[in-house]
Amino acid sequence: MFGSSSTTRSVASGVRSAAVTAPVCPSTLEDSWERTGRAGFAVRYRPVSAADSPTGSPTPVVTVVQLDPAVPLDRFADHLDGVDVRVVRAYAGEHPGPADRLEGLVVLGGNMSAHDEHEPGIPETRALLADAVRAGVPTLGICLGAQLLAVATGGRVDVAAPPGREAGVVDVRWRPEAATDPLVGALAADAERTATRSTPMPTMHADAVVDLPRHAAWLAASRTYPYQAFRVGDAAWGLQFHPEASPELMDAWSADAGDSADERAAIAAAVRGVDEQVRADGARLAATFAGLVAVRAAERTPV
Repeated sequence: MFGSSSTTRSVASGVRSAAVTAPVCPSTLEDSWERTGRAGFAVRYRPVSAADSPTGSPTPVVTVVQLDPAVPLDRFADHLDGVDVRVVRAYAGEHPGPADRLEGLVVLGGNMSAHDEHEPGIPETRALLADAVRAGVPTLGICLGAQLLAVATGGRVDVAAPPGREAGVVDVRWRPEAATDPLVGALAADAERTATRSTPMPTMHADAVVDLPRHAAWLAASRTYPYQAFRVGDAAWGLQFHPEASPELMDAWSADAGDSADERAAIAAAVRGVDEQVRADGARLAATFAGLVAVRAAERTPV
């Protein structure tokens, strides 16, 4: 999500992204079967228990590692079609189990660094991502999750990267490599038919991937940060933007970041201005990822 430290930001022309110098302190949400944040957003939520098993179910299971209580699955809770969702609260000390038992893995964002050795779940999630790539588990890292994927597989992430915080809406510009990618290929094809040849997506981060892992496929860039999307191996994707985030969640993050009233209003206007497309594209991305999980689960099922 926001990045791990303060950074000087500027409001872009047309307010596609905005910024401020402030420490970020996400609010803590209550744990329950339904969470309602300060801004009024609700997220259906099933915590992991000892009875949960990531394998052996007739329905494939996507394990979601939540690193920060203020960064939930949000809209993806509705859009991961045809799979069960198992949420592991890494910030509370929960563990997902070994990677080779997982059928699908999503790692969410958070207000800490990919290099942090002391935040609950961060070192363990780096190791899990490295193992998931080796095991060929369909994996999706979002924002901090993408940064952890990069570090875990040999890339490099800068804390409070020099361009400054990217917040609001980012125009994701797809590279030629994205055209045949199994996860983002359809979004890239649609973008090619638009005047801007890009896909608008919510974003909020200060840390950034500055070197991709060796042999990673570079899929998308923005004007500010080059590595908006990438793939490691055949089935692990990192997305710097937030396809899962609703306007309400983005506004809660902006408030928690200490943004001024004008900055919050600018971010909110930018996000709501493209939300119809973001909702549709996010739903398609989540459904496509769930389909990839289902295909791999079927391939692993004994005949």
